[in-house]
Amino acid sequence: MNNKIPKIFHFVFGLKKQTRRFHLVFYLCLESCLQINQPDAIYFYYHYEPFGPYWDLIKDKLTLVKVDLVDFIKQYDYYNNYKKQFNYAHQSDFMRLDKLLEHGGVYADIDTLFVNPIPDHLYQQSFVLGQENDILDEITKEFRPSLCNALIMSEPGAKFGRRWQQEIHNAFDGTWSRHSTLLPYQISQEDPSSIHIEPVQSFYKHLWTEEGMSDIFERNDPDLDGVISIHLWSHLWWSRYRRDITNFHQGLLTEAYILNTESTYALAARQFLPALHLPARSLYKSLSEILIETRTNFWEFIKELKSALFRLFYSIYRRNPS
Repeated sequence: MNNKIPKIFHFVFGLKKQTRRFHLVFYLCLESCLQINQPDAIYFYYHYEPFGPYWDLIKDKLTLVKVDLVDFIKQYDYYNNYKKQFNYAHQSDFMRLDKLLEHGGVYADIDTLFVNPIPDHLYQQSFVLGQENDILDEITKEFRPSLCNALIMSEPGAKFGRRWQQEIHNAFDGTWSRHSTLLPYQISQEDPSSIHIEPVQSFYKHLWTEEGMSDIFERNDPDLDGVISIHLWSHLWWSRYRRDITNFHQGLLTEAYILNTESTYALAARQFLPALHLPARSLYKSLSEILIETRTNFWEFIKELKSALFRLFYSIYRRNPS
Protein backbone atom coordinates (compact mmCIF):
# COMPACT_ATOMS: atom_id res chain seq x y z
CA MET A 1 0.00 0.00 0.00
CA ASN A 2 1.33 3.44 -0.91
CA ASN A 3 1.81 5.88 1.92
CA LYS A 4 -0.24 9.05 1.99
CA ILE A 5 2.52 10.75 3.97
CA PRO A 6 5.97 10.65 2.33
CA LYS A 7 8.94 9.57 4.43
CA ILE A 8 10.64 12.95 4.35
CA PHE A 9 11.36 15.00 7.46
CA HIS A 10 11.36 18.76 7.97
CA PHE A 11 13.23 20.80 10.58
CA VAL A 12 13.20 24.58 11.03
CA PHE A 13 16.09 26.38 12.71
CA GLY A 14 18.10 29.60 12.59
CA LEU A 15 15.24 32.07 12.45
CA LYS A 16 17.20 34.42 14.68
CA LYS A 17 20.85 35.42 14.40
CA GLN A 18 23.18 32.61 15.46
CA THR A 19 25.63 33.65 18.18
CA ARG A 20 26.43 30.20 19.58
CA ARG A 21 27.72 27.02 18.04
CA PHE A 22 25.20 24.44 16.88
CA HIS A 23 24.48 22.48 20.05
CA LEU A 24 24.98 18.78 20.62
CA VAL A 25 21.26 18.35 21.39
CA PHE A 26 20.38 19.51 17.86
CA TYR A 27 22.95 17.18 16.31
CA LEU A 28 21.49 14.27 18.29
CA CYS A 29 17.99 15.13 17.13
CA LEU A 30 19.00 14.95 13.47
CA GLU A 31 21.24 11.92 13.86
CA SER A 32 18.55 10.01 15.75
CA CYS A 33 16.08 10.87 13.00
CA LEU A 34 18.46 9.52 10.36
CA GLN A 35 19.24 6.29 12.20
CA ILE A 36 15.82 5.50 13.65
CA ASN A 37 13.50 6.59 10.83
CA GLN A 38 15.81 6.17 7.81
CA PRO A 39 14.03 8.94 5.89
CA ASP A 40 14.20 9.47 2.16
CA ALA A 41 15.35 13.03 2.85
CA ILE A 42 15.67 15.58 5.65
CA TYR A 43 14.90 19.19 4.73
CA PHE A 44 16.56 21.71 7.02
CA TYR A 45 15.10 25.21 6.71
CA TYR A 46 17.08 28.16 8.03
CA HIS A 47 17.41 31.91 7.65
CA TYR A 48 20.70 32.25 9.52
CA GLU A 49 22.92 29.23 8.90
CA PRO A 50 24.26 27.44 12.00
CA PHE A 51 27.99 26.99 12.59
CA GLY A 52 30.31 24.89 14.71
CA PRO A 53 31.78 21.36 14.87
CA TYR A 54 28.47 19.53 15.34
CA TRP A 55 26.97 21.41 12.41
CA ASP A 56 29.97 20.44 10.26
CA LEU A 57 29.37 16.79 11.19
CA ILE A 58 25.69 16.71 10.19
CA LYS A 59 25.05 19.30 7.47
CA ASP A 60 26.13 17.14 4.52
CA LYS A 61 23.43 14.61 5.47
CA LEU A 62 20.70 17.24 5.10
CA THR A 63 19.01 19.11 2.27
CA LEU A 64 19.62 22.73 3.24
CA VAL A 65 16.99 25.32 2.30
CA LYS A 66 17.46 29.00 3.08
CA VAL A 67 14.12 30.70 3.70
CA ASP A 68 12.76 34.20 4.17
CA LEU A 69 11.12 35.15 7.44
CA VAL A 70 7.32 35.21 7.60
CA ASP A 71 6.08 38.74 6.85
CA PHE A 72 3.00 38.38 9.05
CA ILE A 73 5.13 37.73 12.14
CA LYS A 74 7.74 40.34 11.20
CA GLN A 75 5.01 42.98 11.04
CA TYR A 76 2.94 41.81 14.01
CA ASP A 77 2.51 44.40 16.75
CA TYR A 78 3.31 42.49 19.93
CA TYR A 79 1.71 43.97 23.02
CA ASN A 80 4.76 43.40 25.21
CA ASN A 81 8.44 42.59 24.78
CA TYR A 82 8.16 39.39 26.80
CA LYS A 83 5.98 37.91 24.07
CA LYS A 84 8.07 39.42 21.29
CA GLN A 85 11.18 37.48 22.36
CA PHE A 86 9.47 34.31 21.12
CA ASN A 87 8.79 35.61 17.61
CA TYR A 88 11.33 33.13 16.20
CA ALA A 89 9.10 30.30 17.51
CA HIS A 90 6.04 31.94 15.99
CA GLN A 91 7.91 32.16 12.68
CA SER A 92 8.47 28.42 12.88
CA ASP A 93 4.81 27.73 13.71
CA PHE A 94 3.74 29.26 10.41
CA MET A 95 6.64 27.95 8.35
CA ARG A 96 6.30 24.29 9.37
CA LEU A 97 2.67 24.22 8.33
CA ASP A 98 3.41 25.79 4.93
CA LYS A 99 6.22 23.31 4.17
CA LEU A 100 4.19 20.29 5.22
CA LEU A 101 1.25 21.28 3.04
CA GLU A 102 3.58 21.91 0.11
CA HIS A 103 5.66 18.72 0.34
CA GLY A 104 4.01 16.42 2.86
CA GLY A 105 6.08 14.49 5.38
CA VAL A 106 6.97 14.75 9.06
CA TYR A 107 7.87 17.92 10.92
CA ALA A 108 9.62 17.75 14.30
CA ASP A 109 11.05 20.37 16.62
CA ILE A 110 14.82 20.22 16.75
CA ASP A 111 14.78 19.50 20.49
CA THR A 112 13.36 16.04 19.75
CA LEU A 113 15.06 12.69 20.22
CA PHE A 114 13.73 9.76 18.19
CA VAL A 115 13.80 6.48 20.11
CA ASN A 116 11.56 4.17 18.06
CA PRO A 117 10.59 4.23 14.36
CA ILE A 118 7.35 5.94 13.42
CA PRO A 119 4.93 3.04 12.81
CA ASP A 120 3.99 2.36 9.20
CA HIS A 121 0.28 2.83 9.89
CA LEU A 122 0.81 6.51 10.75
CA TYR A 123 2.13 7.15 7.24
CA GLN A 124 -1.27 5.92 5.99
CA GLN A 125 -3.09 8.79 7.70
CA SER A 126 -3.86 12.16 6.17
CA PHE A 127 -2.77 14.25 9.17
CA VAL A 128 -1.33 13.30 12.57
CA LEU A 129 -0.87 15.23 15.81
CA GLY A 130 -0.21 14.09 19.38
CA GLN A 131 -2.19 14.81 22.51
CA GLU A 132 -0.47 16.64 25.36
CA ASN A 133 -1.75 17.53 28.81
CA ASP A 134 -4.27 20.37 29.09
CA ILE A 135 -2.59 23.78 29.02
CA LEU A 136 -3.46 27.19 30.41
CA ASP A 137 -5.16 29.50 27.93
CA GLU A 138 -3.36 32.79 28.58
CA ILE A 139 -6.44 34.79 27.56
CA THR A 140 -9.26 32.96 29.40
CA LYS A 141 -7.01 31.71 32.26
CA GLU A 142 -8.67 28.30 31.95
CA PHE A 143 -7.03 24.96 31.25
CA ARG A 144 -7.96 23.62 27.82
CA PRO A 145 -7.22 20.47 25.79
CA SER A 146 -4.26 20.83 23.46
CA LEU A 147 -2.71 19.11 20.44
CA CYS A 148 1.00 19.89 20.46
CA ASN A 149 2.60 20.98 17.18
CA ALA A 150 6.14 19.83 18.08
CA LEU A 151 5.61 16.81 15.81
CA ILE A 152 3.25 16.90 12.85
CA MET A 153 2.66 14.40 10.05
CA SER A 154 0.81 15.44 6.91
CA GLU A 155 0.10 14.34 3.39
CA PRO A 156 0.61 17.11 0.81
CA GLY A 157 -2.35 19.51 0.88
CA ALA A 158 -4.07 17.70 3.78
CA LYS A 159 -7.59 18.92 4.50
CA PHE A 160 -6.90 19.45 8.21
CA GLY A 161 -3.70 21.34 7.50
CA ARG A 162 -5.35 23.59 4.93
CA ARG A 163 -8.03 24.62 7.39
CA TRP A 164 -5.41 25.24 10.09
CA GLN A 165 -3.42 27.34 7.63
CA GLN A 166 -6.52 29.37 6.74
CA GLU A 167 -7.41 30.11 10.38
CA ILE A 168 -3.99 30.54 11.96
CA HIS A 169 -3.66 34.26 11.19
CA ASN A 170 -6.94 35.18 12.89
CA ALA A 171 -6.11 32.96 15.86
CA PHE A 172 -2.65 34.42 16.40
CA ASP A 173 -2.51 36.81 19.36
CA GLY A 174 1.18 36.73 20.29
CA THR A 175 0.78 34.00 22.92
CA TRP A 176 2.54 30.67 22.78
CA SER A 177 -0.34 28.30 22.21
CA ARG A 178 -3.60 29.76 20.91
CA HIS A 179 -2.71 29.44 17.21
CA SER A 180 -0.37 26.47 17.54
CA THR A 181 -1.97 23.93 19.89
CA LEU A 182 -5.41 25.16 20.98
CA LEU A 183 -6.60 25.95 17.45
CA PRO A 184 -5.81 22.48 16.04
CA TYR A 185 -7.65 20.88 18.96
CA GLN A 186 -10.68 23.03 18.18
CA ILE A 187 -10.53 22.03 14.51
CA SER A 188 -10.20 18.36 15.48
CA GLN A 189 -13.45 18.60 17.43
CA GLU A 190 -15.26 20.15 14.49
CA ASP A 191 -13.83 17.79 11.84
CA PRO A 192 -12.54 14.65 13.59
CA SER A 193 -12.41 12.56 10.42
CA SER A 194 -9.64 14.76 8.96
CA ILE A 195 -7.07 13.96 11.65
CA HIS A 196 -5.54 11.05 13.53
CA ILE A 197 -4.60 11.86 17.15
CA GLU A 198 -1.86 9.89 18.88
CA PRO A 199 -2.02 9.40 22.68
CA VAL A 200 0.32 11.32 24.98
CA GLN A 201 2.64 8.30 25.24
CA SER A 202 3.72 8.48 21.60
CA PHE A 203 5.38 11.90 21.45
CA TYR A 204 5.00 13.58 24.86
CA LYS A 205 5.24 10.96 27.60
CA HIS A 206 7.53 13.26 29.60
CA LEU A 207 5.75 16.59 29.88
CA TRP A 208 6.75 20.21 30.49
CA THR A 209 6.62 19.94 34.28
CA GLU A 210 9.20 19.63 37.06
CA GLU A 211 8.47 15.91 37.21
CA GLY A 212 8.72 15.57 33.45
CA MET A 213 12.05 17.38 33.26
CA SER A 214 13.43 15.23 36.09
CA ASP A 215 12.28 12.09 34.28
CA ILE A 216 14.16 13.20 31.16
CA PHE A 217 17.42 14.57 32.55
CA GLU A 218 17.86 13.19 36.09
CA ARG A 219 15.98 9.92 36.53
CA ASN A 220 15.81 6.86 34.31
CA ASP A 221 12.47 5.85 32.84
CA PRO A 222 13.13 2.31 31.55
CA ASP A 223 9.72 1.97 29.89
CA LEU A 224 9.87 3.53 26.43
CA ASP A 225 7.49 1.02 24.85
CA GLY A 226 5.07 2.94 22.68
CA VAL A 227 7.27 6.04 22.83
CA ILE A 228 8.20 7.24 19.35
CA SER A 229 10.09 10.36 20.37
CA ILE A 230 11.06 12.40 23.42
CA HIS A 231 10.32 16.11 23.24
CA LEU A 232 12.67 18.16 25.42
CA TRP A 233 10.69 21.44 25.84
CA SER A 234 14.04 23.23 25.65
CA HIS A 235 12.69 26.79 25.83
CA LEU A 236 11.82 26.07 29.48
CA TRP A 237 15.37 25.17 30.58
CA TRP A 238 17.82 26.26 27.89
CA SER A 239 19.09 29.34 29.72
CA ARG A 240 21.40 28.72 32.66
CA TYR A 241 19.62 31.58 34.43
CA ARG A 242 16.15 30.06 34.38
CA ARG A 243 15.37 27.85 37.38
CA ASP A 244 11.58 27.70 37.79
CA ILE A 245 11.20 24.26 36.13
CA THR A 246 14.59 22.59 36.52
CA ASN A 247 18.21 23.32 37.42
CA PHE A 248 19.30 21.59 34.23
CA HIS A 249 20.42 23.82 31.36
CA GLN A 250 22.07 23.60 27.94
CA GLY A 251 25.57 24.08 29.36
CA LEU A 252 25.25 20.76 31.22
CA LEU A 253 24.18 18.77 28.18
CA THR A 254 27.54 17.60 26.87
CA GLU A 255 29.03 14.39 25.50
CA ALA A 256 30.41 13.70 28.98
CA TYR A 257 26.92 14.03 30.49
CA ILE A 258 25.51 11.57 27.96
CA LEU A 259 28.35 9.09 28.45
CA ASN A 260 28.36 9.20 32.25
CA THR A 261 24.73 9.77 33.29
CA GLU A 262 22.02 7.11 33.62
CA SER A 263 19.11 9.43 32.83
CA THR A 264 16.35 8.67 30.32
CA TYR A 265 17.76 11.12 27.79
CA ALA A 266 21.42 10.19 28.25
CA LEU A 267 20.77 6.47 27.84
CA ALA A 268 18.54 6.97 24.80
CA ALA A 269 20.89 9.47 23.11
CA ARG A 270 24.18 7.66 23.76
CA GLN A 271 23.99 5.52 20.62
CA PHE A 272 23.77 8.65 18.44
CA LEU A 273 26.95 10.34 19.65
CA PRO A 274 29.58 10.99 16.97
CA ALA A 275 31.62 7.86 16.30
CA LEU A 276 34.89 9.78 16.60
CA HIS A 277 35.79 12.48 19.08
CA LEU A 278 35.93 15.92 17.56
CA PRO A 279 39.44 17.16 16.71
CA ALA A 280 40.90 18.95 19.72
CA ARG A 281 41.39 22.17 17.82
CA SER A 282 37.66 22.33 17.06
CA LEU A 283 36.91 22.51 20.79
CA TYR A 284 38.82 25.75 21.26
CA LYS A 285 36.94 28.98 20.72
CA SER A 286 38.34 31.96 18.93
CA LEU A 287 38.61 35.27 20.76
CA SER A 288 35.73 36.64 18.69
CA GLU A 289 33.53 33.67 19.70
CA ILE A 290 34.42 34.16 23.37
CA LEU A 291 33.54 37.86 23.17
CA ILE A 292 30.26 37.13 21.40
CA GLU A 293 29.35 34.43 23.93
CA THR A 294 30.22 36.68 26.88
CA ARG A 295 28.00 39.40 25.51
CA THR A 296 25.26 36.86 24.76
CA ASN A 297 25.44 35.47 28.32
CA PHE A 298 25.07 38.96 29.77
CA TRP A 299 22.01 39.79 27.71
CA GLU A 300 20.61 36.31 28.30
CA PHE A 301 20.86 36.97 32.05
CA ILE A 302 19.11 40.34 31.66
CA LYS A 303 16.39 38.78 29.50
CA GLU A 304 15.74 35.95 31.94
CA LEU A 305 15.72 38.38 34.88
CA LYS A 306 13.08 40.47 33.11
CA SER A 307 11.11 37.32 32.26
CA ALA A 308 11.24 36.12 35.88
CA LEU A 309 10.00 39.49 37.14
CA PHE A 310 7.22 39.46 34.54
CA ARG A 311 6.13 35.97 35.63
CA LEU A 312 6.24 37.04 39.30
CA PHE A 313 4.17 40.19 38.83
CA TYR A 314 1.78 38.39 36.49
CA SER A 315 1.13 35.68 39.09
CA ILE A 316 0.55 38.37 41.76
CA TYR A 317 -1.85 40.17 39.43
CA ARG A 318 -3.79 36.96 38.75
CA ARG A 319 -4.29 36.46 42.48
CA ASN A 320 -5.17 40.12 43.13
CA PRO A 321 -6.51 41.63 39.88
CA SER A 322 -7.82 44.72 41.65
